Amino acid sequence: MKAVEFRRFGGPEVLEIAEVPDPHPAPGEVRIVVRAAGVNASDWRNRQGLMDQELPQFLGHEAAGIVDELGDGVADVALGDRVFGFSATTGAQAELAVLSHYAPVPPSLGFAEAAALPAATETATRALDQLGVESGDTVVVNGASGTVGSAAVQLAVARGARVIGTGSPATHDLLRSLGAEPVAYGTGMAARVRALAPDGVDRALDVAGSGVLPELVALARGAGHVVTVADFAGAQRYGVRFSRGDDGRALHVISQIGELIEAGRFTVLVGRTFPLAEVAQAHRVGEAGGVRGKLVLLID
Repeated sequence: MKAVEFRRFGGPEVLEIAEVPDPHPAPGEVRIVVRAAGVNASDWRNRQGLMDQELPQFLGHEAAGIVDELGDGVADVALGDRVFGFSATTGAQAELAVLSHYAPVPPSLGFAEAAALPAATETATRALDQLGVESGDTVVVNGASGTVGSAAVQLAVARGARVIGTGSPATHDLLRSLGAEPVAYGTGMAARVRALAPDGVDRALDVAGSGVLPELVALARGAGHVVTVADFAGAQRYGVRFSRGDDGRALHVISQIGELIEAGRFTVLVGRTFPLAEVAQAHRVGEAGGVRGKLVLLID
């Protein structure tokens, strides 16, 4: 099968479409014919040598497609079913992928939208779980218009929380449509949040990593009420929890998000799609920023 691979660290030009052996599922896993695979910032960080140091590497942790092989003990899906989920290790940006956690593609979604779900919803749910967000809380989400931020806004609203979302003025209509009360980021952000919540907020989630942790700690009345998924150095400096996948993933969201989608309570934002052969261009676009919504590779 064809898969995205790189054998040396560097820019997007090191990415190759390589021929590799077909994978096969272990017990409890399924293999899919991939129709779409998500692209994440971790992909280009890996490509740059900022994360795993092993070579060669295959990219992709989330995909959607059609089940074509079942591991032992799998009884909840059948051959030919449309599913989405997380790859068992890496290598979901390929013609075939093994999924260790999966769920049926919601009926109203296509493969591109389904492939955009796993990483964003898991990251957002994990952070909200760690914050203990529940009905009646007021939560500020810093960086609310990105893929993880928009997921966090909608999932917090679904829990019954009041959400204040920071973003550029150009994103405010989007944030309102997702259920957040928008405020502009940048100088004076904390004052603008306090104009909406004079007594501060109950919880704060930093998705943008824009250096505002001190302001969020003050707004939420303590570092224990703040989580960041984007500012590791700031988390260490200010005593804020940095949420990472190895401290317990919120994989339960994979089987739960479809109900919210079909009820019209969660919208998937796909920014741009690219054919698998143009994965290098997807990296260039992602690193440049400016695209609102998830980048997704399509596999014919």
